[in-house]
Amino acid sequence: MPTARNADARRIRRAASAKGRTARVKRGRRSPLATVALLAIGLMFTGGAYALFSASPSDNGAVAASQENVERGQKLFAANCATCHGLALEGTEAGPTLLGVGAASVDFQVGTGRMPLMNQSPQAPVKPVQFTEEDTQALADYVASLAPGPAIPSAEYLQADGDATHGAELFRINCAMCHNVAGAGGALTEGKYAPELHEVTPQHIYEAMLTGPQNMPVFNDANITPEDKRDIITSLVYMRENPSPGGFELGSLGPVAEGLFAWVFGIGALVALAVWLTARSN
Repeated sequence: MPTARNADARRIRRAASAKGRTARVKRGRRSPLATVALLAIGLMFTGGAYALFSASPSDNGAVAASQENVERGQKLFAANCATCHGLALEGTEAGPTLLGVGAASVDFQVGTGRMPLMNQSPQAPVKPVQFTEEDTQALADYVASLAPGPAIPSAEYLQADGDATHGAELFRINCAMCHNVAGAGGALTEGKYAPELHEVTPQHIYEAMLTGPQNMPVFNDANITPEDKRDIITSLVYMRENPSPGGFELGSLGPVAEGLFAWVFGIGALVALAVWLTARSN
């Protein structure tokens, strides 16, 4: 009998021990720390996958900036841009923040002379460029080093070797309502305007589509792919290099300019002819 009781007691202790281990395991699985860890791991893998698959081809062509170039850009920024945009790119009442605008935006704004801004106006006009290409690149590298943003496009998408017909169709759908179907520009509201595109370089055209400066909407690579952007550039270069087959194009400004020309010169010529005939008959 004592032996049987001892055996029963051992079985009870083993069962209790196993139950305790099971309870501890269950309690560990339900621990809030385990839930947080699982969420963190899930977010890490999700973010990594998103960054891998959503990286645009234009970003892949970017060359890593040297620390020396970034430091040079920081000095140039502090001397020429920080008054309006803040020393840490945080922005002020005189200018917006530049955190996240990327190197493409800096290259467009500075490379076309729009920045530094001379005075407050409805729109930053194109001016003679104030910085060399090296200084512009240094400024772009510095701004890009502080926060991620659109990179300067790869050279393969700036060659005018795409489909000009497809690019002209995309331009008519997305751009012609402001820039005119021939890229001659046009007026907007409140003193703003869409600039003409005949003298704009392919790189700046691409950067404008990518960053949406001033009144222009952003056409990122999800809206218009890099290949489609190359086609648009090809169509604009084709229009620039091939004169109008219809003769004097009157700035390609459309029916308003053509109608004005007809009234001023056409009707004016008819009036002058009528006056001459009347004077001759008298």
